[in-house]
Order: sequence, then structure tokens, then C-alpha cells
Amino acid sequence: MGAAKEYKPHYTYEDYRHWEGRWEIIEGEAFAMSPAPMPRHQNISAKIARLLDEALDSCEKCKAYLPLDWHITDDTIVQPDNLVLCYEPEGAYITKPPALIFEVVSPSTAAKDEHLKYALYEREGVGYYVLVYPDERYAKVFRLHEGRYIKALDATDEDYTFDLGACRIPFDFSKIW
Repeated sequence: MGAAKEYKPHYTYEDYRHWEGRWEIIEGEAFAMSPAPMPRHQNISAKIARLLDEALDSCEKCKAYLPLDWHITDDTIVQPDNLVLCYEPEGAYITKPPALIFEVVSPSTAAKDEHLKYALYEREGVGYYVLVYPDERYAKVFRLHEGRYIKALDATDEDYTFDLGACRIPFDFSKIW
């Protein structure tokens, strides 16, 4: 086996912070977040953000956000599409798990979202993980229960209430398509 095949780069936050464009690092492996998401992806993510923001108007503890750097370890930094934090973030990135994450899945991100991020978010204690499939107009809702994700709902036009402890978020999936 040649030396080139044996060498696999292992990136850290120090590398990441100097890169241009949008990137994620999961256990030292770099993932480019480009090209920019397709208009349909962006439109659905914007609708999710609006619905979460409106649902959280009466909750003083939790807030909805669009992509933020989540610095999990020095070699794992991710940017969820939509997230809810039930704490006030400090600094340039967050270091504690969000209560709720939505990832809008595209063909180029499906394997990462369905496997790597699923396992990562489960391990890190994200309360709810939602995979949204724009082309199929369908979402999978997973709820953390005793340290493992269980599927709570396959959603197309259903309502679901996310119980974040500090607040409850009613969410109408029919409004994101």
C-alpha cells in the first residue's frame, strides 16, 4: 500500500477556523458544505425557522436559530440547519447540545445526516432530531429516550409537539412544504 493511501488527514478546530466557505468536521474528517443549498432546501429551512420562532414567542428560555457552529470537540464541529437552544449561547460557537435539531436532507448530505449526525446527536444528548426530505415532502422525527433515539413520527402533514422541558413547541409539518 502506498504512503498516500495510508495518510488520512485529521482536522481540528484550529484548521477549521482558517478555512473559507462553510465546512463541518466530524471526528477529524472534513465535509464541505458547498455548493450552497438549493432554493427548495433554503425555503424549507426558512419556513422551519419561522415556525419555530413563532412557537417560541411565549417561551422565555428557548430560542430558534439558523446554522451555528457547534464545537463538540476539537475535531468535531457541525452546523445544524435549524436548531433550538434552551440556554443562552456565549462566544463564537455553542458547546452544549441543542434541545432540537432539524436537518434538511439533500442527496449530497443524506449519508452524513442519516448516519454520522444521527449517531453524533444521539451520543451528545440532543433531545429531538428531525430529518426533513424536501423531494418526498416527508420528515422523520426522533426523540431521545434513555440515551437512544426512538422514532416518534413519520410526518407529512401531521402536527407534533416537541416537549423541551422549559417549553412545548407545537409544530405543523404541513406548513413547511
